[in-house]
Amino acid sequence: MKEPNSFKEAVKDKRWIQAMQQEVKALEDNRTWEVVPIPVGKFIIGSKWVYKIKYNSNGKVERFKARLVAKGYNQQEGLDYHETFSPVSKMVTVRSVIAIAASKDWKLHQMDVYNAFLQRDLQE
Repeated sequence: MKEPNSFKEAVKDKRWIQAMQQEVKALEDNRTWEVVPIPVGKFIIGSKWVYKIKYNSNGKVERFKARLVAKGYNQQEGLDYHETFSPVSKMVTVRSVIAIAASKDWKLHQMDVYNAFLQRDLQE
């Protein structure tokens, strides 16, 4: 099974269409953007779809994942943005959590977050 390289390829398969619909719904549900007029002297940054097949630990297809991403490589630092932020966990942190859990005999669970909006305001 091959991941599509373009939108034109993806729309030929209903599984990829469904994955794209789920992504758009998640973006809309999380109010990821708002439509505004283009400021004078500014240009629109395009977007593209990225496709990935997610597999279970036994090698079977779990789901088809489509991500709508901005073509950020067209931006210039200091002009289009002033800082970047990409929160990730470091392996030393992951190892520490596992070590503490093992020493305390805690149960650990793994999960996959379908759409992580890390800078979204939480109501919980």
